[in-house]
Amino acid sequence: MGVIAVGGMQHETNTFAPTKAGYAAFEAGGGWPPVSYGASVLDAVAGANMPIRGAIDHLHGAGHRLVPLAYAAASPSAHVTEDAFERIVGGLVERLRAAGPVDGVYLDLHGAMVTEQHDDGEGEILRRVRQVVGSRVPIVASLDLHANVTRRMLDVADAMSIYRTYPHVDMADTGARAAALLLRMLDLGARPSKAMHRFDYLTGIPSQCTLIDPARGLFDLLEQIERRHGVSLSFAPGFPMADFEECGMSVIGYGDSGRVEPASAELAAAVRDAEDRFALTLHEPDAAVQRAMRNGSPGAPVVLADTQDNPGAGGNGDTTGLLAALLRQRAQDAVLGLLVDPASAARAHEAGTGASLDFELGEISGVAGHVPLRARFTVERLGDGRFTCTGPMFDGFRMNLGPMALLRSGGVRVVLATRKCQAADQAMFRHLGVEPVRERIVALKSSVHFRADFQPIAREVLVVRAPGPALADPADFPWRRLRPGIRLRPNGPVFAPPLG
Repeated sequence: MGVIAVGGMQHETNTFAPTKAGYAAFEAGGGWPPVSYGASVLDAVAGANMPIRGAIDHLHGAGHRLVPLAYAAASPSAHVTEDAFERIVGGLVERLRAAGPVDGVYLDLHGAMVTEQHDDGEGEILRRVRQVVGSRVPIVASLDLHANVTRRMLDVADAMSIYRTYPHVDMADTGARAAALLLRMLDLGARPSKAMHRFDYLTGIPSQCTLIDPARGLFDLLEQIERRHGVSLSFAPGFPMADFEECGMSVIGYGDSGRVEPASAELAAAVRDAEDRFALTLHEPDAAVQRAMRNGSPGAPVVLADTQDNPGAGGNGDTTGLLAALLRQRAQDAVLGLLVDPASAARAHEAGTGASLDFELGEISGVAGHVPLRARFTVERLGDGRFTCTGPMFDGFRMNLGPMALLRSGGVRVVLATRKCQAADQAMFRHLGVEPVRERIVALKSSVHFRADFQPIAREVLVVRAPGPALADPADFPWRRLRPGIRLRPNGPVFAPPLG
């Protein structure tokens, strides 16, 4: 029986977003468990579809003793503050040092964290862990599908395994895969050879969904190549909202030295050939609502993805462009959520169910040129924001979104929340008595994760380009620090560093 240290820190950093992630953001969790240290990590992640939980179950099942270090996650935002990073990573490393000799380390990381001090947050975590355990102890990590895999991450970690689904329904499975790689190293007493390929174009996150091509076909091919060559492969479409040199897509592989390079090269060639097919149609808000009014019906709603205000990509969930379009078009049987507005949620609770009053909703984070939406709403229902998710991705997540409220204006209802979390689980609506399948239009502040729980009930899904900081087209960002020559969208303009 070996001794395995386990821990992690998850943050997806949109360097163009309006709000940074301080320590309080990790205490809140944003739908993830709040920051935990030591033995409390095991309770915090129990029963949830999370990478660290999958790794823990796999390692326990193999009879190993675990040393929990620290776990923290926060909703995507701008940079992680130096204070938050040093407190969390410092706590993790301190507990690793105090544990004494360990046989291996598993880390649950994202792969796209940028801090105030480090462009490559995960590379810095891995470096500090390596300093403690030395060169002989294997370190493995699981990564999010949106990882911007860096050279330092590849060099320091002995192996990494990346989600294969978006929506991320395989988070726990990925943690188990990473743990299996670690156990194989311990059994063999050897480390695998590594391979890495990078690509010359960025893709918007809505087009990375693995329920549609080309990503669906690429991940099918990945598994075929793995079986044929007997290696471990991962494909990261990347997070195209982090302005630093190593932002972008990658393929990584681990295995026998004679097999891993040709296997990873075959997958990389397919990714290069798929560039044309990563383009995606985006809909303007009023046109999307009009189409949804024509095509949606109770029992088969049209789902509108308010992708550019996705809290899962650095938005704050508080812009009102799509809500305004729903009201302008006099939509019926329509619901939008989650609109994150603590003051309006508190006002609804103070007024009580049945009250009708004027609200100024949203636009708290100050997206340029936008002001709160002023309209009269009736408070239909109130909730405390505490519930357990039931959908394929967030199954078992214990939510605490603070005071919530359901407002109505005409045929449009709005689900308010106090704490930021993307709308990716039907339980977020059922908490306030809304059954999504009975609506004609369901508007969600999410890019892709919603598809796991909402696409099965939808007549169609439209990706809407309403105002927000999580731009669906990477070419729209004011990039400054990418590597020269990378295309800013499939077959799009080429990045050139700005002068001066």
